[in-house]
Amino acid sequence: MPAPDVLISEVGPRDGLQSVKATMPTEHKLRWIDALHAAGLREIEVASFVPARLLPQMADAAEVVRHAITLPGLTVMALVPNRRGAEAALAAGVHKLTMPVSASAAHSLANVRKTREEMVEEVRAIAALRREMAPQVRLEAGISTAFGCTLQGEVPEDEVIRLAVQCVAAGADESGLSDTVGYANPAQVRRLFRRLRAELGDRAGAAHMHNTRGLGLANCLAAYEEGVRTFDASLGGLGGCPYAPGASGNVVTEDLVFMFEAMGVRTGVDLARLIAARAPLAAGLPGEPVYGMTPEAGLPKGFTQGKQSHV
Repeated sequence: MPAPDVLISEVGPRDGLQSVKATMPTEHKLRWIDALHAAGLREIEVASFVPARLLPQMADAAEVVRHAITLPGLTVMALVPNRRGAEAALAAGVHKLTMPVSASAAHSLANVRKTREEMVEEVRAIAALRREMAPQVRLEAGISTAFGCTLQGEVPEDEVIRLAVQCVAAGADESGLSDTVGYANPAQVRRLFRRLRAELGDRAGAAHMHNTRGLGLANCLAAYEEGVRTFDASLGGLGGCPYAPGASGNVVTEDLVFMFEAMGVRTGVDLARLIAARAPLAAGLPGEPVYGMTPEAGLPKGFTQGKQSHV
């Protein structure tokens, strides 16, 4: 089987679950992750290593990681906001650490209670810890609020790029851009990722887009056209934007996979199995709204995955 053209990184078990009030029981999490893996997803952010008193949804992070690393061919990721979280994640056996580094000065203080400069030093400390404990583990600094911020408003693009470069200089293997609050538009996405790739080359990381204002897929396509090949998404659009009622937050994995496959861009993800993975999600979070135009409408008549569309 040929290698996929793009990597879809599923973030629902972390970004999605920590954005809802309910706590999914551990056994349901494990079934859901198994179903995502069976659908062909090969990178999944399964947990966040933060204090359980702050995020009880993530209290079982170590147990979830220990299960996920037994799944063949899966890169298991976890979010860590600080060195203590990184220590716990590395001890559990993760393959990749992701760090949220906000481009907005206001959001950085609100989200992690650290300035942007302090977070760059946190990246440096975690990179050193990684080299000491598990040098094979990857480290990504995701630049959040890269396209705007609900607290600060406009985030200067020069500051976004400068921060990404600083994070890589501090020891991150790559740095991607996140549209944390759904402010991005395709022209802005093209401009920023073009600048990011010019500065970082192959160390420019993933696109993490939200669909809060309906532009999620358009922004992913814009990033693809600028050379981005890794995209974060969440099954059913779970989580991402609790302050926009009626709108999905994260880009819906099912819709993103369908878009690429319809274009003839291989994702390595089986659409039928991916849609089936909504069942364990719904079982673990009964009553929680899930989104997705593709699962609702069904696949087009005559659509064959792996065959380029002529529409």
